[in-house]
Amino acid sequence: MTTSPHATSPRAHSPAAAAPPHLAIVLVSLAMGGFAIGTTEFASMSLLPFFAADLGIDEPTAGHAISAYALGVVLGAPLIAVLGARFARRTQLLALMLVFALGNALTALAPGFGWMIAARFLSGLPHGAYFGIAALVAASLVPFDRRSRVVGQVMLGLTVATIIGVPLANLIGQAIGWRASFGLVSVLALLTVLLCALFAPRDQAGRSDPLRELGALRNGRIWITLAIGAIGFGGMFAVYTYLATTLIEVTKVSVTVIPFFLAIFGIGATLGNLFVPRFADRALMPTAGVILLFAAVALLVFPLVAGNPWLLAIDVFAIGASVSLGAILQTRLMDVAGDAQALAAALNHSAFNTANALGPFLGGIAIREGLGWTSTGPVGAVLALLGFLIWIVAWRDAGSTPVVVDIAPLAPARPAPPLAPDHQNRTRDRVA
Repeated sequence: MTTSPHATSPRAHSPAAAAPPHLAIVLVSLAMGGFAIGTTEFASMSLLPFFAADLGIDEPTAGHAISAYALGVVLGAPLIAVLGARFARRTQLLALMLVFALGNALTALAPGFGWMIAARFLSGLPHGAYFGIAALVAASLVPFDRRSRVVGQVMLGLTVATIIGVPLANLIGQAIGWRASFGLVSVLALLTVLLCALFAPRDQAGRSDPLRELGALRNGRIWITLAIGAIGFGGMFAVYTYLATTLIEVTKVSVTVIPFFLAIFGIGATLGNLFVPRFADRALMPTAGVILLFAAVALLVFPLVAGNPWLLAIDVFAIGASVSLGAILQTRLMDVAGDAQALAAALNHSAFNTANALGPFLGGIAIREGLGWTSTGPVGAVLALLGFLIWIVAWRDAGSTPVVVDIAPLAPARPAPPLAPDHQNRTRDRVA
C-alpha cells in the first residue's frame, strides 16, 4: 500500500510546514533534556576519583556506578518504550525527565555506594526512551525531508554537554563536591520538565499496542540498523575512553590540557550533528556509509598523530564529528520500524550503549596485551569497518525491497496550540 511520502510529518502538506511557529523553542526544550543526560553520563567519569575517595572505595570499584547507569539505559529503553506505548508522547517526556531528576537527586544524597549504584541505575532507565520519544516529536513537526536535521538538533543537547556541561560539573565537583554536580543535573532535568510542559505539542494518548510493537520487531531491518550502531559506533568509544591516559602517557601533555582536548571532541560532535544530517536528508543511507568510512580513517590515523598535540587535536575533532551517525541511524529506524516506532527509536540508544561497552572492552584488551595506548585507534577502525560491512548488507536490502514508514503524527487533544498540527486529517499514512 502506497500513499504520501510525508507520513512522518503532519505538517508536510501545509504551506507553513517548512517553518512551524516556535519550532526552535520546541527543539531547545527537547535538547535541554539531552544536555542534562549528556552532562551526567560523561561527567560521572571525570568525577569518579572524587566520589570514590568520599565513599571509601577504590576507583575500579567506583567504575561500577558508570556500568550501572549503562545497564539502566540498555534495559530501560525497550522496557519503557513498550510500557509507554499507550501514553501521549508529551506525557512520556514529562514522566521520563521526572524519573531522571529523581535518580540524580538520589545519587547526590546517596549515603553509601550501594545506594549510589541503585540511584545510577534508576538515572539510566529514562535515557534511551527520552531520546527516542524526543526524536519522534521533533520529526512529527517538520516535512519528511527535514527529519534528520531536526533529530540532529535534538541530539545537540548531548554534544553541547561535552563542551559546557561536563567541564562545569567537574569544576563544581572540585570546588563544592561531587554531590553538587549530580544535584546540578537534577535541576537541569526539572528545567526540561518545565520547558516541555510549556512548549511541547499536546497530543492524544498513543494508539500503539505494546504487543504490536513487540511483534513488529520481527522486522530484520530494525536489527540490522541497530547492529550498525552497536558495532560501528564502538570505535569512537574505544578511543574516547582512553583518550585522557593517551594524552598523558603518549602525547606528554599536562593534565590541565586534557579538558581542551575533550572540548575539541565535543565541538566536533556538535558541528557534526549540525551539518551532517543536512546531507542525510537528501541521501540517508549513503551518508551513513560515508560517516563509517570517515570514522575508520580518523581512527587509523590516531596512532600516527598521537605524539603531536596539534595534529592530535585535529584528529580528535574528526572522531567527534562521527557522532553524527547517531541522528542518521535514528532517522533510518523511523523508516523501517513500521508499528514499532517508539520501541525502535529507544533501542537505538541501547545499541549505542552496547557500543559504549564493546569499544572500551576491546580497546582495553589491546592495551593489556602490550600493544600500547594508541592501539585503541586501530581497534576502533576495525569496529567502524565492521559497521560498514553491516551497512552494505542494509544498503543492498534497502535497494531491493520497499521500506515502510508508519510514524503516528501528534494528534491534538484539544484545539491545537501554535506548536501542534492544526489541520491534519486523522488517517495514518504509509510509505512504500
